[in-house]
Amino acid sequence: MAFYDALQIKALEMSWQPQYRSSKYRHVFGKPANKENCYDNVPITRSVHDNHFCAVNPSFIAVVTECAGGGAFIVIPIQQSGKLDPHYPKICGHRGNVLDIKWNPFDDYVIASCSEDASVKIWDIPKPYVTKSITNARKELVGHSRRVGLIEWHPTASNIIFSTAYDYKIMIWNIDNEEPIIYSPVRTIECHKDVILSMSFNLDGSLMATSCKDRKVRVIDPLKGCIIQESDGKTHKASKVLFLGNMKKLVSTGTSRWNNRQVVLWDQDDLSVPLHQEDLDGSSGLLFPFFDNDTDMLYLVGKGEGNIRYYEVNLQKSYLQYLNEYRSCLPQKGIGVLPKRGVDVSSCEVFRFYKLVTIKGLIEPVSMIVPRRSESYQEDIYPMTAGTRPALTAHEWLSGINRGPLLVSLKPGLKSSQFHIANSNEEDELLSKEPKKLCEEKPPTKTLWEIEYKTEIIREDRGRRRFTEKSQETRNSLISNGLDLFECPAPKTENELLQMFYKQQEEIRRLRDQLSQRDIQIRQLELEIKNVRNSSVY
Repeated sequence: MAFYDALQIKALEMSWQPQYRSSKYRHVFGKPANKENCYDNVPITRSVHDNHFCAVNPSFIAVVTECAGGGAFIVIPIQQSGKLDPHYPKICGHRGNVLDIKWNPFDDYVIASCSEDASVKIWDIPKPYVTKSITNARKELVGHSRRVGLIEWHPTASNIIFSTAYDYKIMIWNIDNEEPIIYSPVRTIECHKDVILSMSFNLDGSLMATSCKDRKVRVIDPLKGCIIQESDGKTHKASKVLFLGNMKKLVSTGTSRWNNRQVVLWDQDDLSVPLHQEDLDGSSGLLFPFFDNDTDMLYLVGKGEGNIRYYEVNLQKSYLQYLNEYRSCLPQKGIGVLPKRGVDVSSCEVFRFYKLVTIKGLIEPVSMIVPRRSESYQEDIYPMTAGTRPALTAHEWLSGINRGPLLVSLKPGLKSSQFHIANSNEEDELLSKEPKKLCEEKPPTKTLWEIEYKTEIIREDRGRRRFTEKSQETRNSLISNGLDLFECPAPKTENELLQMFYKQQEEIRRLRDQLSQRDIQIRQLELEIKNVRNSSVY
């Protein structure tokens, strides 16, 4: 009897089918750039430090390079693809190898670098850009006693930068002053007992997550410098950690107890037990995680290999939904990510990587594209994203204020309009407390009457569509998929029935897309109305 019971259970398992999950990003694919759009003959660094070695913004690509007698990196205009001059000018001023570079998120012409010489430097790129060597930094931050391995800009406050070194300290610097050399940070966090491997911030910068060589993941309050949560590090050795936008979750990559590469999902309020663990393979290459807050997609990039895995993150189980994998025979030494405001919306591009291929001295762009038939702007895959205007000054953040990023629309012609979208329980509070700061930049040309009139037109159009759909539902017994059953005969074969079913599904999908695009337009116009009203009052 036990044998027959086992057979029945096996038959049930084989007959079980997983529930279909609808997603707009199930068919995202990676598209490498053509040879003429790559950057060739680039002297990429051969350092073994576990960093990206590349930083990208919509104007420039910065790459750490090999340099004798010190450290250097180069800055290439993003439109200047092709073969690089062997004597291309460098940005050099460090006495040791450059270990990390990061662009200022609010100024495309300011970049920070850190080095083995225990210093952090802030550089100004000439505007308009002139190809020349730069040796004098605008600011130098001197405070660490050992080499500085990581730097990060604050995501919403201007002129705040974090640095961590092999002295196990995290230093917070305020560069909003006239001093060329700053010797003392505004805060120093000393809660680690080993080398810090990565840093990440949540959406408004109120929390910071770190991974350390002691295998533990920590969530820290950067202003108080205290640990809020800490993992035990027994079952998962974390190498890199990343906040997942506004999901209140963390993801870490590293190795398991049996040295398999592993990705782990955590609740930021409880690091005692992971929400989800997934072993990937037995390779030894480091995994760099990247998260797109606009699409809720997680990318895992392996160092020393050419593959890029990508997942969709959900708030409920199962948390990580595997989508696909981009494969390439060109291994990446490091990788840079273009900010969302720089992607090509005309080709439905939602993410772009810049791979550093050391063996060929090549920088290869790889675009992640959502396949769509229409060539028009797809509002459902491009929600409002972080812009170039800081939400806070350095003084405001240091005084204890936290605020989410100011968002912009990626729709062509609307990039200059900026809005601050807070959480639902914070929006009214922020508007009542500091309406002037939220509305410092006025909308370009639209008046309140024009916006309200356009909103009313969209609402009326939506109402007419709903009325039409309801009237069509009353005729379901006579009309199916736009075909009158008295004029068109009913399907006689299974093939004809399937064709009619697929036509109906396509029509339903098209109508849903139209409704979602209308909802997004209404939301954007309501935000414009609120912005105009606040600016007119104050």
